[in-house]
Amino acid sequence: MKKDMDLESALSRNRRWIVNNQLKNIILRCPNQMAPVKYIQKKFKSLDLQGKALNWLKKYPCCFEVHLENDEYYCGLTKQMMNLVEEEESVKDMQEPIYVQRLAKLLMMSMNQRLNIVKLNELKRSFGFPDDYVIRIAPKHPDMFRLVNYSGRKSSMEIELLSWNPDLAVSAVEASVQKQGSEPCFSCSLPSTWVKSWERLNEFNATPYISPYLNSTGLEKGSKELEKRTVGIVHELLSLTLWKKLSIVKLGHFKREFSLPEKLNVLLLKHPGIFYVSNKYQIYTVLLRESYNGSELIDKDPLVVVKGKFGVLMEEGLHEYNRRRRLMNLEKKKKKGILSIKPQRKKEASAETSDQEDNNGDTLGGLFDPEERKRFYKALFDDGAT
Repeated sequence: MKKDMDLESALSRNRRWIVNNQLKNIILRCPNQMAPVKYIQKKFKSLDLQGKALNWLKKYPCCFEVHLENDEYYCGLTKQMMNLVEEEESVKDMQEPIYVQRLAKLLMMSMNQRLNIVKLNELKRSFGFPDDYVIRIAPKHPDMFRLVNYSGRKSSMEIELLSWNPDLAVSAVEASVQKQGSEPCFSCSLPSTWVKSWERLNEFNATPYISPYLNSTGLEKGSKELEKRTVGIVHELLSLTLWKKLSIVKLGHFKREFSLPEKLNVLLLKHPGIFYVSNKYQIYTVLLRESYNGSELIDKDPLVVVKGKFGVLMEEGLHEYNRRRRLMNLEKKKKKGILSIKPQRKKEASAETSDQEDNNGDTLGGLFDPEERKRFYKALFDDGAT
């Protein structure tokens, strides 16, 4: 499959965003939402960071407030950050009916209308579910869901669908053509120069669309009908995610539940007009082509919009930190009688980020080590990092 640089860019996630989002959650779980910096320091190893937590936190003055109390540093969230936290919680509350429908649709596509909670937890953030979605959603809708454990093992806890809602058994493909009154089929956003891919897609669309909500027990293994339904299931699963992408490895954990083939990546590569498969950072990820315009997501979930604001706030803080540090360095040089930075060096100096500062222990740790880099990218595309 040819590389699509726009979609490769869309798959890139900001490492600092992930780390600061985790730090935000750590602080929120502390008493009075105030965390001792020593406590945050202990968490640095699990975040694959080295150096001093205090230095890292000071880089983001728009996000974190650090103060000294009884000779010990504490960190809380800024007013701007707390406003975003409240906005995110407000969005989650408003989106709860959507979460209910999304969970129901996932269960409706599964073979026995049941999904293992441990497995589902791996993808909960991809679907936008809050951390407490099991206790937040299931008890409020006893007519729709129930928790079951037929083996007695803690890891075997499942959430089961109790009532089938035909109004929800409409896929994204079907919904897109309902108003037009045409037959459902898969769309393609490839350039017209991809002649062979277009020919394969047209041939694939020549057979009737099979809903992912249709029971697959009557479909013959290896048949075109089963392949059509499988492509429909992956398409629908991606449509239900926030960023219209999933880790193929994690998706593969649901082979039995969604009747997915053993070589799922091979199936996805057969349909480049529908899916884009990337091995960026040595992590196989599948992305829904039609959901992107270049590198931009077309329809953004309200939760995605809020998370985007956090990224902007973080960058503003980092920019301010870098600006102040450059001014401090200039002042030091003036006091020492050193000439200011030459004009031709200004652009280069202004482009420097805090990653290129002196070794005060606030750098990203071990990213040039292969094993460290592997763990970092695994966390980067862990669908729990949004």
